[in-house]
Amino acid sequence: MWKAAPLVPDCPVSSTRTSDLKRRVELTVTMGFEFNKEWIQKAGLLHLLHELNHLMNIQGSCTKMEDCLIEDQTSFYSKAEHYWKDVPPTVDGMLGGYGSISSIDINGSKKFLQKFLGEGQGKTGTGCALDCGAGIGRITKRLLLPLFRTVDLVDVTQEFLDKARTYLGEESKRVENYFCCGLQDFQPQPERYDVIWIQWVIGHLTDDHLVEFLRRCRSGLRPEGLIVVKDNVAYEGVIPDDVDSSVCRDLNVLHRLVARAGLSIIYEEQQQNFPEEIYQVHALALR
Repeated sequence: MWKAAPLVPDCPVSSTRTSDLKRRVELTVTMGFEFNKEWIQKAGLLHLLHELNHLMNIQGSCTKMEDCLIEDQTSFYSKAEHYWKDVPPTVDGMLGGYGSISSIDINGSKKFLQKFLGEGQGKTGTGCALDCGAGIGRITKRLLLPLFRTVDLVDVTQEFLDKARTYLGEESKRVENYFCCGLQDFQPQPERYDVIWIQWVIGHLTDDHLVEFLRRCRSGLRPEGLIVVKDNVAYEGVIPDDVDSSVCRDLNVLHRLVARAGLSIIYEEQQQNFPEEIYQVHALALR
């Protein structure tokens, strides 16, 4: 499940650009966002709200997620669930209107993951994988099922999981479990998974819940198992997004949270060939 990224990277922007975006967003809202969110999204205008929110928060970024949250944790999670219930169960919906980057993303992920798979000392097996924040199963279909014998999906939105059963087609017979659950509450079965893939979803967890979830994932790994986190990274600090109730952390913050979970980063790389106007995306292999 993808967290919609802003149109611009984390960099200084002019007040003229900010004012212009604000006028565009205000016009969009006036024209009907409050009354027909689906129309605004289909028209390709919803990203303006994310971009404006990003620009307004660059100067006030935080170094700890909880410092960014105005409302309590219950509201933080419930707002995110409500946001995703309004997103259409399509690849374009999962990618916030950027469906065109799906193949680039999958190809980059496959090259990243294949570095670790195989037989022999230190290699990760190909028995079972877990897709976290799976949405309709985009990553399961294109990345995990071609590489693993079985896959489990976990997502907070039941409609997405229902769609996954048909979206995956004949290969859905190799999906053993569809878990409808927020990751803050999800408990992986001990020593079940060779790979736990977590993409574009950690921004929907508080710092403490992310650390606790990663610890539970570690206990869910088989010997030589691997956790992969692939997500947007901020230029500096933590950037909150009130539209989908999430945050984007910089690499230093993410590294500290990984260390708190008792995990080590064994490999890290930046996804290449994404549009310049969105956040940088990094993949981290953890054990």
